Amino acid sequence: MQGLVIAGTHSGCGKTTVTLGILAALSKKGLRIRSFKAGPDFIDMGLHSIITGRPSINLDVWMCGEKSVINSFARYTEDVDIAVVEGVMGMYDGEYSTAHLAALLNLPVLLVVDAYGMAESAGAIVKGFADFGIRVADCGLQAAHRNNLKSQITNHKSFIAGVVFNRVASERHYERLKKSVHDMPVLGYLPRDINFEIPHRHLGLMVAEESPISDESITMLADTVLKHIDVDLLLQKCHAEFVSASYETLKQVQGDITQNSKLLKIAVAHDKAFCFYYEENMDLLRDAGAEIVRFSLLSDSGIPDGVDVIYIGGGYPEIYAGELSRNINMLKSINEWAAMDKPIYAECGGLMYLSQGILDFNGTFYKMAGVFQFRTRMKKERAYLGYREIILKKDCILGKKGAILRGHEFHYSTPLYPPLIPPLVRGELKGDITCYSLFNNRGEYLQDEGYSFKNTLASYVHIHFGSNAYIVKNFVSFIKEQ
Repeated sequence: MQGLVIAGTHSGCGKTTVTLGILAALSKKGLRIRSFKAGPDFIDMGLHSIITGRPSINLDVWMCGEKSVINSFARYTEDVDIAVVEGVMGMYDGEYSTAHLAALLNLPVLLVVDAYGMAESAGAIVKGFADFGIRVADCGLQAAHRNNLKSQITNHKSFIAGVVFNRVASERHYERLKKSVHDMPVLGYLPRDINFEIPHRHLGLMVAEESPISDESITMLADTVLKHIDVDLLLQKCHAEFVSASYETLKQVQGDITQNSKLLKIAVAHDKAFCFYYEENMDLLRDAGAEIVRFSLLSDSGIPDGVDVIYIGGGYPEIYAGELSRNINMLKSINEWAAMDKPIYAECGGLMYLSQGILDFNGTFYKMAGVFQFRTRMKKERAYLGYREIILKKDCILGKKGAILRGHEFHYSTPLYPPLIPPLVRGELKGDITCYSLFNNRGEYLQDEGYSFKNTLASYVHIHFGSNAYIVKNFVSFIKEQ
């Protein structure tokens, strides 16, 4: 198995476009590909899947830890020819940077440099990124990986496999860029006039479920990469030094959940409005004997028959609020399910759907399922962004009191209810309906969150089930005990 990490000098330099182009080119060559995304992002990984035809996987060291990330990478590369990992932000940005991940997995890096507005200065940037590599050894890696990185960067060629320039104006421009780089392979470029763009909205790029990239655009992108980037040389540099790890740890923790017991059916809301899920969460649930049944809150008239629990992830309910509000039968079905003590787990957009309703950016109100009697309101500016650590205040579907879970939140909406007064739940004033004590990645307390009603739990935090090996065990056991 071969592999590489695609890193950039900064956010917006063209990492995603180059990654999609490399994936399209490798796919056109007939290679079996598995793509990954560094960090907690959902959108980029969905775009990967359009091209590869298989789910992309998040690799997040902060949320899941180094061992879990290595296990995930091993699990999802068993049957592939090449693994392509798209980095996050600039190559060295953050405590758990793209460079950190590359060192952890022992994979070479393809550095993407935005060449717009410069020529020979590009050589200084590339040299700086190569020379700066030695300082990554002090970024918090465990000793074995730190020593591995030090041995890699003794020879820059083994750590940075090469450079690709983005937004190049002409062949002459490219020749100037290429000549400025020394002791580093320059593998090619993408032209400035490539005419490839993924539509944006307030949270970023459009999601895969909205089909933002046509087949024609993918073909054009693949052909452009094959024309301007030496993909064969890139493949030669994608060495296969990653040592596969065992990914049995989580299964061992779940060992007392027998496959012969009653099969658990999980109804997962999945459509254009709700599509933000960590794919590994689904596979971990399947490992524990669950069957995933997808349904649409937009177009289906009710909850699928024979399911035991509903899982509503994040997405863009505010964009489709009108359609969701008009699907009265589904809203009624969800409300009655919660009222009958049947379990629901919801994250971010799912919380918005379970609220009384959504006030959109223009102040228009759209009625939702009404499980929780607070409304959610869209804000012009971002409400919250960042990693979150959760300590459970009470037993719930995700774990026992005191359990520690990790995830991420990114949203433009906030709950709307009178300050200093607990939210109204189905018309009755309750005491503390929150299950979480919420902290940021620096350990600073933020607030209590994780709203509960009977066996419904909803939060703005997208939790990665790989952050705690007991989440899935508890999730399955909780449902089977109902």
